[in-house]
Amino acid sequence: MSDDMPKLRMAGPEPPEQLARRIERERRTEYNERELELDRSLEGFRVGSVKALNTVPLTRGIEDQVIHTTPAKLAELLRADELDAALVSIVEPLLNDRYDILDGIGVASLGEVKSVLLAHREPLEEMREVYCDTASLTSVRLLRVLLAERGLNPEFKPLTVYDFANAPDNLLLIGDAALNFLFSPHTHEILDLGAAWYEMTGLPFVYAAWSLRRGVPNAVLKRRLQEAKDFGLDTLDYIIRTRTEYTLDFRKDYFGWHLHYHLGTDEKRGIAKFMELMQKHGMGPVYEPKFVV
Repeated sequence: MSDDMPKLRMAGPEPPEQLARRIERERRTEYNERELELDRSLEGFRVGSVKALNTVPLTRGIEDQVIHTTPAKLAELLRADELDAALVSIVEPLLNDRYDILDGIGVASLGEVKSVLLAHREPLEEMREVYCDTASLTSVRLLRVLLAERGLNPEFKPLTVYDFANAPDNLLLIGDAALNFLFSPHTHEILDLGAAWYEMTGLPFVYAAWSLRRGVPNAVLKRRLQEAKDFGLDTLDYIIRTRTEYTLDFRKDYFGWHLHYHLGTDEKRGIAKFMELMQKHGMGPVYEPKFVV
């Protein structure tokens, strides 16, 4: 070959920092495209969720299309057929045989959950009354079950004022209100309901799941909700880094350790055990959940 022929040269390896930047750019491009695909993806459907830190990964990319309200109000809207789907307390489809549950997606814990708690100054055995967050559905029944298994049956009353400086001796709190209480000065002992459930049963507890109106065409809706969950979990580091609630270290622990969003075999065993104990303690009738994909 002629010496004048240009010689091909192999490109040298990318420096690690340059490679990392390129991968990050490609990832951001992919995430932006997925977010654009989710934008307006719920058109034609009415979907509700609780506006709380623990639901953020399940509504990533669709949050602006979702009606946000309390668990109790979501249940009312579902019963009135004013929503096609809601990320609602798990007791709603268990106590009302008119919904399907989207398989594979839930808000659950295996042990300490942090955001579902009984704050109490009195020993559990001496409690005569508990003031409950009026937004709650599942946690009230969970606490009733946990106490009933100890032979305890205090009176449950609605909590109407969220003044933690003058909080009653015993109060049940959920979601961001529970976290706000933990981060505020208080003299209460804390019974974490997720931890108490796990200690009693050795099973996960499922707090909420996507409940769908039965008999309504919703194949597209189910796919969109699954895509939102996938997007939320794929970008969980971004959620942890960019949210401003509480502290960065807390958000890392909360999303990385205390909560999970899978609804699988063990979680269904937890639901079945909860149903069994609700029936045992007169909180039924309950209906076998119908899971759909």
